[in-house]
Amino acid sequence: MINITRRNLLLGATLLGFAPLTTLPAFAADKVDLSDLLTPEDNDMTMGKDDAKVTLVEYASASCPHCAAFYKDVFPKIKADYIDTGKIKFIFREFPHNQQALAAFMLARCSPKEKYFPLIDVFFKTQEAWVPNAHDGLLNIMKQTGMSEADFDACLKNQDVAKGIIATREKAATKYGVDGIPTIFINGKVFTGEASYDDLKKAIDPLLN
Repeated sequence: MINITRRNLLLGATLLGFAPLTTLPAFAADKVDLSDLLTPEDNDMTMGKDDAKVTLVEYASASCPHCAAFYKDVFPKIKADYIDTGKIKFIFREFPHNQQALAAFMLARCSPKEKYFPLIDVFFKTQEAWVPNAHDGLLNIMKQTGMSEADFDACLKNQDVAKGIIATREKAATKYGVDGIPTIFINGKVFTGEASYDDLKKAIDPLLN
């Protein structure tokens, strides 16, 4: 699990010309509203049935190795057993911890909606290859999806896209206490770090009865 600190947020600050990500506001524990957490947001990216009894919300960063490990080792089993079978609704919310992750999420957002999760899949599975030289690595990935270099550059200058992603991250920090990644909520119960399949299964199954 990566804990979010000012140093984390300043990593890669000069990448692609962005200003550094700001330090997250302090979290006030008495203001948590988990019902709000489960309320759909306009920019939510989801899988599964909207009316499922169980909702799993994941906050992750595209350049976080712990998030990638979860995505590669645990998420496929959760998807096969619970999302694809209609038992749970999955919500993925972006929580970039550095500039590389922000750039990756922006590019996913600039792409057609049906390409969003396939791109997240590529970002996590090839993370070690693209993160060290994020500009060239991400450009190569996006060219393979059909995005031109001009569109690539335009996307990464789109402040509205960037602000939307950062707003999701800051809401998670200030309202729900997310201060590390990955963080997962299952109907409001929080799991931090690399939760195992068995850990999540034990939390999900009783909620389905």
